[in-house]
Amino acid sequence: MIDVAVYNREGNEIETLSVDEAVFGGTVRYPLLKQAIVMYHANGRIGTAATKSRGMVQGSTRKLYKQKGTGNARAGNVRTPVRVGGGHAFAKVTRDFSKDMPKKQRRLACDSAILAKLLSGGVVVVDELAFEAPKTREFARVLTNLKIDRSCLVTIPQLDMNVYKSARNLPKVDVRVVGDLNAGIVCNKQKVLFTKEAFMSLLNRNQD
Repeated sequence: MIDVAVYNREGNEIETLSVDEAVFGGTVRYPLLKQAIVMYHANGRIGTAATKSRGMVQGSTRKLYKQKGTGNARAGNVRTPVRVGGGHAFAKVTRDFSKDMPKKQRRLACDSAILAKLLSGGVVVVDELAFEAPKTREFARVLTNLKIDRSCLVTIPQLDMNVYKSARNLPKVDVRVVGDLNAGIVCNKQKVLFTKEAFMSLLNRNQD
């Protein structure tokens, strides 16, 4: 069992939750976790870079001058890559870098990422994060009280625009709904801040 402290917004511990590792798969599946992270990174690549090869540029295919006897260096046609305006020797072409994983594997990878954060002390649970209006200063004060001074993923039970707008101007702080978590964004942050409601909904989902 893993004991996870629940704090209030002032940084005071108010209760402790006991989490069974079996809820998140029991052990961290590192090979599966790496496969998922590679997939998410690959899916973030934009493969639209393209350049023209020597066969794509305009120009005659005639040899510029005869091979010998002119005193000049040997030259082919004007499309050669060594001449200004010529095509690229190894032209880039548009490609699709995307990868895919089965849904069950993606979920297991996400569970492994959260379990790894739990085992390393990277998970912080706060009792609530409710704001009457967007207040970046107030949100920054809450993070300071919780001793979060590094990159952080804030996880909430459902979309709350006041929380989102309060955090969006803070560097290296992202807000996600608990249902949108994946291994890539969990591993990309040093700390994962859950509201108690979001954390309990995650536990209940995995126990179903």
